[in-house]
Amino acid sequence: MRDVMYLDQIELAETLLKPQRIEVLRQLAEPRSCTEVAARLDQTPQRVYYHVKRLADAGFVTQVTERKVRGIHEGVYQASARSYWLSPRLVGRIGPRKHRDELSLGYLLDLMEEVQQDVAALDRAVLDKAAPELPSLGVSGEIHVRPELREEFMADLKQTLQDLFTRYGGAEGDAFKLAIACYPKEKSDD
Repeated sequence: MRDVMYLDQIELAETLLKPQRIEVLRQLAEPRSCTEVAARLDQTPQRVYYHVKRLADAGFVTQVTERKVRGIHEGVYQASARSYWLSPRLVGRIGPRKHRDELSLGYLLDLMEEVQQDVAALDRAVLDKAAPELPSLGVSGEIHVRPELREEFMADLKQTLQDLFTRYGGAEGDAFKLAIACYPKEKSDD
């Protein structure tokens, strides 16, 4: 099972984005037969099989084994991925792109879209070549900055990153892309 399946074709999204199919797909996080899924969802096996067949045709589900039950061959299926990402390009950009600076939310959204596409391409490359995991790093944390220090914090962060780019920015060696997202955390109602 792969980690991510990136959907960038409208036909695939249309196949997946039906509430009943999503529920069937969730049940197939573990290998199960259509009869087992039907019992869990209080549906008929025939109805579940219809959805499993559509999901399998689109590559969202694979048959992992087959077993004989009362003289009938029954397929056991499993989801092909742990998560499914929809490309923002399925809808496309609505309206013209406004000029955005590095401190705008629009710039951050464009950057996240780019990261999403890059990660999906890496995932496909690993699957296609049966290559080992690629070296990557994901770090997440929370920093609390007083309002009067926000500008100084942003300048320090930018300078630190520029120093890294300068130090490791040569033309030799493996290329790594570095994308940093810094945004205010939404306040909880707690």
